[in-house]
Amino acid sequence: MFTTTGSRGLYKAPLSKGLLLVLNGLTVMLTLLPHYQEMFVYNLQAVTQQHQVWRFLLGRLVCLDVKDAFCSSLLIYNFRIFERRFGSRKYASFLLGTWCLSALMDFLLAQAFQFLFDYEVEELPAGLLAPVFSLFVPFYLLIPRMQVTQVLSHIHITNKSLVYIVGLQLLTSSPFMWLLALSGLISGGLYHSNVLWMQKLLFVPVWVSRIGRFILEPLFSSSQPTSETPLGMGATLDIQRQQRMDMLDQQLLLAQYNEARRNTRQQPQVGDNNRCRTLYLSIFTEYLILPLLMKYSEAIVCLRLPSQLMALNFLPTGSAVGGNGLFQD
Repeated sequence: MFTTTGSRGLYKAPLSKGLLLVLNGLTVMLTLLPHYQEMFVYNLQAVTQQHQVWRFLLGRLVCLDVKDAFCSSLLIYNFRIFERRFGSRKYASFLLGTWCLSALMDFLLAQAFQFLFDYEVEELPAGLLAPVFSLFVPFYLLIPRMQVTQVLSHIHITNKSLVYIVGLQLLTSSPFMWLLALSGLISGGLYHSNVLWMQKLLFVPVWVSRIGRFILEPLFSSSQPTSETPLGMGATLDIQRQQRMDMLDQQLLLAQYNEARRNTRQQPQVGDNNRCRTLYLSIFTEYLILPLLMKYSEAIVCLRLPSQLMALNFLPTGSAVGGNGLFQD
């Protein structure tokens, strides 16, 4: 039920693979070495009173809670669809922009909560959580929703339901996780809408993408799976399945036509009138009806592609379709 594009796994998603390996590896190391966890605690009180600004960096990278690390890893794995669709550089630019904006939003929301309810927020859950929540903005706006089944004839289960359930589980894992979720959604909406030209201010430079392409890509790139049947070039798995169904319809149409033509040739010929009528019908079907049906079937394939494929410009620079390279230009 997870929304995917093309093949399963992390093929053509080196940045997502790097985030999963590095961040989860650091989480396991900090679990085994608990005396180092104090450096990665996201303590807002230490930032405001002791001026430990570095906690905005370390406290917002590695998850100290295993449950948060597991749920965020599931979401990062699912959101690799954006790296394949937009390219690694645009995907990294979105994460960088929302990560910087969410740091400011965390501080402002904490101060607003203290002003309204007279309660000081001392600590927030650590980890790359706000950028993960920010990815729900393009997920909601750009990924088409397709119904899978119904429960009790009223509850509709779609191809996006499981992703929202995992996000809800992550939201309820900590008392102040809602503050990070709200911060991430606001940051994602601002960056996606390009408010105050943020996409031109916060992005991954070209020279950084070239360094990542030559140094990091060989470490985190995945080979193309060979055990899968190609599904087409659709943006989502559902569109690719629809394309395959249209191709099967074309093949079935050709098979039915060839069978009817063989049956016509095997019929006994009684008189010149029947022979001429059969010949005219065969010529009319082969040169007029069949090309029109083929063009109509190809038009169905094009019309069934969602209009979201024409709106792949939510980030600043680079090509609209993801490539093989890390931080693709």
